[in-house]
Amino acid sequence: MYKNVFFVAFGGALGAVLRYLVSLIPLETDFPFQTFIINTAGAFIIGFITAAAVLRAEQSGGSVPVHLLLLLKTGFCGGFTTFSTFSLETLSLFEKGHGGMGTAYALLSLAAGVGAVLLGEFAGTR
Repeated sequence: MYKNVFFVAFGGALGAVLRYLVSLIPLETDFPFQTFIINTAGAFIIGFITAAAVLRAEQSGGSVPVHLLLLLKTGFCGGFTTFSTFSLETLSLFEKGHGGMGTAYALLSLAAGVGAVLLGEFAGTR
């Protein structure tokens, strides 16, 4: 159990640091591109990891070690992506009078996230 907690914590730390570094990319716009990119990339990564793990199990009869999946999916993807920041930024857009942009951001984020998981699964099976 403690080993699994370590892998989740280590992956989470790596994901959180990478998320912070991406957030430092200077952009002069009200649209929260950094969070959008982070969440879409994270959705692709988790789809890829999931599909690649299933493919490996089907092809080799062996499974991906649980601690590796915990590190990558729960830890890294959990630390890298951020629903809370997405929610705050969406609300902030509405509060600043950018209702159209807030709606577009929310809908685009949802579509991009689900689409990225599908693309990641597709790539993970190749």
